[in-house]
Amino acid sequence: MTMISERSAPAGAELAGGAAFAPAPASAARRGVPSPAPGRAPGEGRPRRDLRRAFLRALSVAACVGLWQWASMTRADLGVVTFLNVPAPTDVLAAARELFASQKLWQHLGNSVFRVLAGFAAAGATGVVLGLLIGRSRLAEDTLLPPLEILRPIPGVAWLPLAILMFPSAELSMIFITYMGALFPILIATIHGVGALDPRLIASSRSLGARPLRLFLEVVLPGALPSIVTGMSIGMGTSWFCLVTAEMIGGQYGIGYFTWESYNLQRYPDIVLGMLLIGLLGMLSSALVLRVGAWLTPWQEPQEKGR
Repeated sequence: MTMISERSAPAGAELAGGAAFAPAPASAARRGVPSPAPGRAPGEGRPRRDLRRAFLRALSVAACVGLWQWASMTRADLGVVTFLNVPAPTDVLAAARELFASQKLWQHLGNSVFRVLAGFAAAGATGVVLGLLIGRSRLAEDTLLPPLEILRPIPGVAWLPLAILMFPSAELSMIFITYMGALFPILIATIHGVGALDPRLIASSRSLGARPLRLFLEVVLPGALPSIVTGMSIGMGTSWFCLVTAEMIGGQYGIGYFTWESYNLQRYPDIVLGMLLIGLLGMLSSALVLRVGAWLTPWQEPQEKGR
C-alpha cells in the first residue's frame, strides 16, 4: 500500500479516489482567509458589490438633500434648530449657476487652493522629517518633542494674530496658518508609524549588513509610510479648516472670504454654497492624498469590511 504524506506530495498530486491534493496558499491560511469557492473566480462579485455600495452612498446623500429641501420649504421649527431663514437646495443651485458663470469663483478657488497647497507641502516636508528623526533618535525626541508638544494643542486659528505680526503680508500669514494646521497631524502620525515598526525587522536588516542610510530609506521610511499617508490625509482636512477661518478674518479673496462676505451682505444661498465648496474641496483633496498614498504603498493590502 502506497502512502503519500503531505510533506512529500506535490501540489496538485492525485490521491486515492481521484481527489486532488491542493493545499490553500500559505498567505491565505496565515490571514485566516477562506479559499475561494470552486468554480468562482476571486473578485467575481466585486463589480456588483461596488455598484451597490455606490448606489447606497448616492441614496444617502439624496435623502439628506431631500430632508433639507422639506425643512426649508416648510420653515420647520424644531425648537433648538429652526429653518426659517435657511435657503433651500433649489435656491443654492440657482446661486451656483450664477456664481459659476462669473469670474469671481475661479479667483476665489485659485487663491484658496494655492494657499492650501503651499502650506500643506511645507507642513508635509517638515512633519515627515521631524517625525522620522524623533521616532529614530532618542536625542531628537528629548530636544525637539517637548516644545512641539507644548505648541501642538494650540489651534491653528489662534496663530492668526501672531502670524499677522510675524509676516509682512496677509498672504504669507494665511499660508502659515494652513502650515500649522497640517503640521501636527503629519508629525504625530509619522512618529507613531516609526514607533510601530517591528524591532526584529530592524535587527534583521542590520545583521544582513544594511548601513544606516539604507536602513533608513529602505526599511524605516517604507514601514512608516502608511501612517504618514494617514496623517497627511488628516492634515489636509485641518489645513482647509484653518485656511477658511483665516480667510474670513484677514483675507480679501478665497472661499472663506466669499462665505463671510455673503453673510455680511445677507446672500444666504451663497453662504451655503461656500460651505459646500469648502466641503467638496476638502473631500477631494483628502481622497487625492489617499490615492497617491495607495500608489506609493502597493504592498499595503486594503482590508475588506464585513458584509
